[in-house]
Amino acid sequence: MNVPSNLKYTKDHEWILINGDIATVGITDFAQGELGDIVYVEVETLDETLDKDEVFGTVEAVKTVSDLILPLTGEIIEFNDSLETEPEKVNSDAFGEGWMIKIKMTNLEEVNDLLDAETYKKIIGA
Repeated sequence: MNVPSNLKYTKDHEWILINGDIATVGITDFAQGELGDIVYVEVETLDETLDKDEVFGTVEAVKTVSDLILPLTGEIIEFNDSLETEPEKVNSDAFGEGWMIKIKMTNLEEVNDLLDAETYKKIIGA
C-alpha cells in the first residue's frame, strides 16, 4: 500500500499536497483499490468557494458512486480535465496524474487538522 510521507491525508481517504496556499487533492491508493475500476469523476464546483467537509464532486466506479469531501475550506481553482476522458488515471496513478482538484485555501490553520502518513497508515491497517 503506497502512502507517500510528503502528503497529508483525511479519514475520508483523500490525499493533500500543500504548496503555499494551494492544495492539490486526490483519493488515496487505498481508496481507489476499495472502489475498484474508476469509470467517471465529476466535479461541478469549479470556481466555487466551499467549506471544509462539503461535497465537491463524485467518483463513480463499476460498483458504486462515492462523494468527494473537501478537506480544506477554499476556492476550487482547477479540475484535472484529463479525468474526463481518462478516469482510470485515478487507479493507475492515484498520487500523480490521478489528482482531482486544486484549492486556493482560505484558512491555512485547517492544514493542522489533516493526518500525517503514519496516522493514516494506522487507519487503513497498513
